[in-house]
Amino acid sequence: MTRLFGTDGVRGLANGDLTAELALALATSAATVLRGNHTRPTAVIGRDPRPSGEFLEAAVAAGLARAGVEVFRIGIVPTPAVALLVKEYDACLGVMISASHNPMPDNGIKFFAAGGSKLTDEQEDAIEAGLSQDSALPTGDAIGRIVDDPAAAQKYLDHIVSTIPADLSGLKVVVDCANGSASVLAPQALRALGAEVIVLNDALDGWHINEDCGSTHPQALQAAVLANGADAGIAHDGDADRCLAVDAQGKLIDGDQIMGILAIAMKQAGTLVKNTLVATVMSNIGLSIALKQAGIELVETNVGDRYVLEQMRAGGYCLGGEQSGHVVMSDYSTTGDGILTALHLLSQVKSTGKPLADLAQVVQPLPQILINVSGVDKSKLASSQDIAEAVAAAQAELGGSGRVLLRPSGTEPVIRVMVEAATDEIAKSVAQALASQVEAVLAL
Repeated sequence: MTRLFGTDGVRGLANGDLTAELALALATSAATVLRGNHTRPTAVIGRDPRPSGEFLEAAVAAGLARAGVEVFRIGIVPTPAVALLVKEYDACLGVMISASHNPMPDNGIKFFAAGGSKLTDEQEDAIEAGLSQDSALPTGDAIGRIVDDPAAAQKYLDHIVSTIPADLSGLKVVVDCANGSASVLAPQALRALGAEVIVLNDALDGWHINEDCGSTHPQALQAAVLANGADAGIAHDGDADRCLAVDAQGKLIDGDQIMGILAIAMKQAGTLVKNTLVATVMSNIGLSIALKQAGIELVETNVGDRYVLEQMRAGGYCLGGEQSGHVVMSDYSTTGDGILTALHLLSQVKSTGKPLADLAQVVQPLPQILINVSGVDKSKLASSQDIAEAVAAAQAELGGSGRVLLRPSGTEPVIRVMVEAATDEIAKSVAQALASQVEAVLAL
């Protein structure tokens, strides 16, 4: 049986895979699992601007309230705002309704436990198991109420701005909000710190979220940085938990480079706990090389910021993230925060007086090719001997100058084929050959 939860909540085609009925049931079950010993538990709900978020928000709020939970709706906010306010309000759970970087027709439901932490596998399994169980629901004055909290977004904004010790005056920044949750707060945060800001893709109607914009499509941002003579560009995704950057020459700066910049700066400042960064197996070898040269340890996890967070909590580390731009700074947030990351990255540009391009030179990525193979049964990947042999052969071909990684996506119906090699040509050739084998062996 396929597990309902992926690497980041429950995600699928809104009103197709992810229905109001499922959202109602998930919320009710989550309330039972996560309420703890609270006699009058509370919850926080946020969403991105997708049109489907409106009916899903209503269903989630109803599911929580009918389970006896007091619900605070905080409107269109970044995912990390929900995590922060769960902690600030001492709520027993939080819910973010978003499909992150996925296209507009999709949506998702992400849960946070008390303290603003992402759920463990065991908590997710318990919620899923609860969908098939009939539990008595409260009546009378034991039911929950649903109220709006219009001040919540400002509380989040004040918090992230307060983490920057100096202003960003003198910097011209282009920010691509992906027509999503960053559309209001990202420009406000940058301007509050004195930056000159040019805004792209800040529509809040939700119809064009992530469409040819944001962190998955940075081409328009790169062009805008060059056209405006900006010092940097910042790209967010639909729920603003990601941050990629663009330097003044229009070159993309990925999550590995951002983590390298922040890790080295924090080590120099004496704030990098145990001189360690946590990243996933998808991070480029170039990051590992840069950290080793700087005297910083790298701890690797499975793909997904929840696994990064679990390792950070287990080891007491304060910095981690993913190549995709999820960066976790646990001194300030319990989850990945794209706007927070952007502010701290630009703060390094301002405090060092160095262009972003110079700072990014600390990480020299090996050429990396990522191919998403669709139309295959990703559940059979782990058991396929033919694919295992193909991977081994590809790794042998690369020798010690590269690596191969195959994994089923936790958020999309694809298998990801990633190859790093000494040159683009070699990486592309090996990746394409391997992707063709995956398609042939695991075709639906």
